[in-house]
Amino acid sequence: MSDLERNPAEVVGTGDCEGPALELLEGREVVLGRSTTVRRLLPNKNRRMVGAWCFVDHYGPDDLTQRVDSYGVPGERGMQVPPHPHTSLQTVSWLFEGEIEHRDSVGSHAFVRPGELNIMTAGNGIAHSEVSTPDAPPRLHGAQLWVALPDGVRTTTPPAFNAYADLPRVDFDGAHATVMIGTVAGVTSPAPAYTPLVGADITIEPGRTLSLPLTPSNEYAVLVVEGSLTIGELSPGFGEMAYLGAGRESIELSAADGARFLLLGGEPFEEQLVMWWNFIGRSHEEIVAARDAWQQAIADGGNARFPMVPGYEGDPLPAPALPATALKPRPRAR
Repeated sequence: MSDLERNPAEVVGTGDCEGPALELLEGREVVLGRSTTVRRLLPNKNRRMVGAWCFVDHYGPDDLTQRVDSYGVPGERGMQVPPHPHTSLQTVSWLFEGEIEHRDSVGSHAFVRPGELNIMTAGNGIAHSEVSTPDAPPRLHGAQLWVALPDGVRTTTPPAFNAYADLPRVDFDGAHATVMIGTVAGVTSPAPAYTPLVGADITIEPGRTLSLPLTPSNEYAVLVVEGSLTIGELSPGFGEMAYLGAGRESIELSAADGARFLLLGGEPFEEQLVMWWNFIGRSHEEIVAARDAWQQAIADGGNARFPMVPGYEGDPLPAPALPATALKPRPRAR
């Protein structure tokens, strides 16, 4: 997914991480194009990363049959994100309801469906589009996440796309988990990860409490996508994220009426990041070079760094103007 804000803020993270914590991270609404509004949980005003997870958008559930614009005129149906670039990251697409068509500049053409993981590795540069097709299911609900790639691989790993329709599951007493990436309770996903990373879709049955095993060296957060949870004195509800910190061997999560949430975690990311628009880099100069390459690709119909997306009918998304001042570091958390 693209960051479509006209004046995207620069975000820089470092590897600072506290021990166990319990902190509510409230999302902010961001409009993508003319048809989709998301809740952006990361970067957050208080915390910009959880492990290598550096961007989390939660959207829906949207009734696509009722799509109208602010004037009441029927508008675009569902998600309509034109080709846009990425660098030094992985995009992780996960749906709870609906369907999205994915195309990218390495020639991939796939459909994102509930319970199936689509993960795209940008390397030094990739472009992709995400579109709700006319015959897509009537409801759309999902999450789009970014993972920062470490220095050792971020520019040398070839751009790639991987899809997994059959992911491993873990059954707990009164709860069930699908392991998207990394390892949960000894069960490991086949998805590629370049730092110790965890992502799982977990459902707790009504009236049950889950004692979830964790890795003490990882920091964690949970994003509630259905119902609400009780975690100690914190009660995150729909669309809210609870940051759990690091240093825990387990945590108890209760759901009086049942709940579904994404578990996100990983080893604290020790490198400084510069995030702006759809690019991740390590300096202002890197971001400028990536933007220039993308704008040149649009003018030339593609280039070595950013080929165009085959099969997409329409124009790619131009990059916004850079800020007047150089992009400068900010801490990982306030």
